[in-house]
Amino acid sequence: MILAAVAVMAGGCFAVPVVAVFREPEPVRQWLAVAGLLILAIAYAVALFAERSPAVRRWGFATATAVSIPLVAPAGPGDMFTWAWLGGAAAGFAPLLFAGRLRWVAPAVIVAATVVAGVFTGGSPLVHGLIAAALAGTILATIVLPSRLWDLLLQARAGREARARLAVSEERLRFARDVHDLLGHRLAVIALKAELAARLSGTDPERAACEAAEAQNLATSALSEVREAVHGYREVDLGDQLLAVENVLRDAGIRCTVRQPEDDPPAGTATQLALALREACTNVLRHSTAGWCTIEIRRDPEEVRMTIANDGAGKAVADGLGFGLRGTSERLAGLGGTLRTRREGDVFTLDISVPAP
Repeated sequence: MILAAVAVMAGGCFAVPVVAVFREPEPVRQWLAVAGLLILAIAYAVALFAERSPAVRRWGFATATAVSIPLVAPAGPGDMFTWAWLGGAAAGFAPLLFAGRLRWVAPAVIVAATVVAGVFTGGSPLVHGLIAAALAGTILATIVLPSRLWDLLLQARAGREARARLAVSEERLRFARDVHDLLGHRLAVIALKAELAARLSGTDPERAACEAAEAQNLATSALSEVREAVHGYREVDLGDQLLAVENVLRDAGIRCTVRQPEDDPPAGTATQLALALREACTNVLRHSTAGWCTIEIRRDPEEVRMTIANDGAGKAVADGLGFGLRGTSERLAGLGGTLRTRREGDVFTLDISVPAP
């Protein structure tokens, strides 16, 4: 859409100069102007649409603009202000190509060059400057600023995805560190005991048996500790998860509203809801452009229900589950729970129910 607007605007800026060139009575000046327009048109195509290095696009555009002034400006009747239209186009598109201070210095320099071109061709410097400034302002308002806002939006979405990936990576790193701390020392001792038992098996069988028994006890103890660590890792506190999700969404610019009952759900149910909530939050950050998100937990004697809704459904499909939600649905199904999705306009809703113990 933006590229099409750029093409239409750039082509429109060439309309008056092309007409002026055809109305030029002197053949030499007319052909020089045609050459200048071709050079400038090629430079525009390369600078605005071609996949080239920024330096090539930037300075090719600047060079072609400068070369076109003596070639195109003198052509055509004086009342058509031939190069003022090209100068306005160049000033308007310059912020798309340049960065830093040059982004705003370049348009001012080009408008000034347009005024000088008006003096050079015997036209009105004031009219040349006004045409260039007005055209540049129109291009800035209709193309450059929206394209900058679009770039910022893409960067913001990339930042959300990066934050979600970082949160997952940090949790994996924490779990890996805990497992390493639990197993590292135990496995080293078990290896030493097993090696000592192997050496003593021929000379002192009784002591070798004792060392082997100690290695077995250490292995059993290590296995028990790992199971406890995994069990603790799987048991996620629902209250802590709600607070973490609320903070993460608000940091991402999403208005978050949480409604929950006064009494907490049972531990096992709360853990399943917390894991589902974590996956839902990840989906909101990665796959939507939500402006608000609501999380509501309701409890009755037979089941506990959690509803998560946001207004950034985009192109999401109500009945289509991604890998994360599919895994959550399968885990809930094993406990007799359900996970359903629905979409109403841009509002995407996730309904989760878990039987009450």
